[in-house]
Amino acid sequence: MKILIDADACPVVKPTIALAKQYQLPCILFCDTAHRLEDDYAQTVMVDRGADAVDFVLVNQATAGDLVITQDYGLAAMCLARGAFALRQDGIFYTNENMDGLLESRHFSQKVRRAGGRLKGPKKRTAQQDLAYQNALEAFLKERR
Repeated sequence: MKILIDADACPVVKPTIALAKQYQLPCILFCDTAHRLEDDYAQTVMVDRGADAVDFVLVNQATAGDLVITQDYGLAAMCLARGAFALRQDGIFYTNENMDGLLESRHFSQKVRRAGGRLKGPKKRTAQQDLAYQNALEAFLKERR
């Protein structure tokens, strides 16, 4: 198993790398050329800018049993189809059971924006979200040991 991080604007890169190192798992950061990320432990894959460019490179490297960290529902759906696990940055796992509703919500939001509507952005990240994420990730890694 390896951990693949959709690292563009990802708030949980450091704690994820720390746990990957602790569990001696390979960790790969995927980012575009606008987000330069370097780490002594994790490998970084730089991808040219472009709509979904990082997503397609990441999903092509995901294999069954890998763990993907992303907030992108579309990317998570593609990873699930490849047999990988997918975890949001708030500690909630994407599953085949919750994916349809998430994708439907995303589609509705896109329709509103295309029609000129505005939606509220995400709330400011909280310490509870950080803790929930770290607890979910560590529980998952312990279970897979």
